[in-house]
Amino acid sequence: MQDPDLAQALRAAILAQDFASTPDSWQYDAPLGLHPSIDLALAVFPRTGPPRWANVLSSREHPQGVVAELGPDAGAVRNVQFLCDLQNERGESIVWLPGADWSTLDFRPLSGNGPWRFVAPYPASLLKLMVAFGVALAVDRGLCHWPAALEPMIVISDNRSTDECVALMHRCGVVGLLNQSLAERGLTTLQLNDTTPAGGWRNADGAGVGHIHMTAWDSLRLLWLIDAAAPPPPWLPPGLPPLLQPASAARLHDVLRRQQLEETLSSGSLKHLPGWVPGLPDAPVFAHKTGNTDNYASDAGIVQQGGTHYIVSVFTSLGRRYAPVAAAATTWRLPALGAAVHRIAEALA
Repeated sequence: MQDPDLAQALRAAILAQDFASTPDSWQYDAPLGLHPSIDLALAVFPRTGPPRWANVLSSREHPQGVVAELGPDAGAVRNVQFLCDLQNERGESIVWLPGADWSTLDFRPLSGNGPWRFVAPYPASLLKLMVAFGVALAVDRGLCHWPAALEPMIVISDNRSTDECVALMHRCGVVGLLNQSLAERGLTTLQLNDTTPAGGWRNADGAGVGHIHMTAWDSLRLLWLIDAAAPPPPWLPPGLPPLLQPASAARLHDVLRRQQLEETLSSGSLKHLPGWVPGLPDAPVFAHKTGNTDNYASDAGIVQQGGTHYIVSVFTSLGRRYAPVAAAATTWRLPALGAAVHRIAEALA
């Protein structure tokens, strides 16, 4: 069920990090000054009682946060109009530049028509989760075997492996099938658009920012579809076949458990760095995928530890330019947020 108390706990956890004061290397380490865009979703599966879920979105336009209306069936966000991220004619991400005037930018609608608008940050390498699902669809239909590139694409976010998997999806003719299958399951903000048969998925390929989209709530629900320990997804219409066969869903979940980049909501890969801040547990407890560029940091996965079981997803405009040291992927405030989310979920377990 949608839990207002959980939503307020997530909202408080975001506000406690004072994200607007994050030093920005593109502004000579002056504070960011504006609230960054943060899309945070959580679904907790208690040992007794029904699942509880919430989604909170905050941005420069909504610095105190907006609580998404999700409904009793964990359906699509009702009160938010999601807008597409943007790149310019040179293939550069422009929404998050210092001094960017959003009133002059021509944002295109992505999904929804609610009273609150939210520019959905580009997912960065978290888009590889959708690619993995596309590969699994091809395997399930007998169009290919599991490629060796799948694991490095997920566990170390290898870009060449992603090229191979995207090209494989095109050869098998499942790119359109993936987008259609996601839409049929209500995941309308998950879109892998304008990739190329040669495996292109970046800005320079005519894809990337403004073409490939994800949001926290729909990404959480995508992971719910492969979480065998979770109750059946309540938003799916009766008679709709599963997105993936159980063996393929289990394989994707297993690959996510081998994640090696613990640097966003979790932070075990960064323990050696000065000022290290612990986050939520690392893999295999946290079966997840991250995404990081200069402008973006995202993370989504399934946590199972003892009696604690939840799915968490976050998309932000807090990339490497906000990292305290060069070897970090983002501000320490994100693993601190991850630790807060873990405490919230443990209290509901």
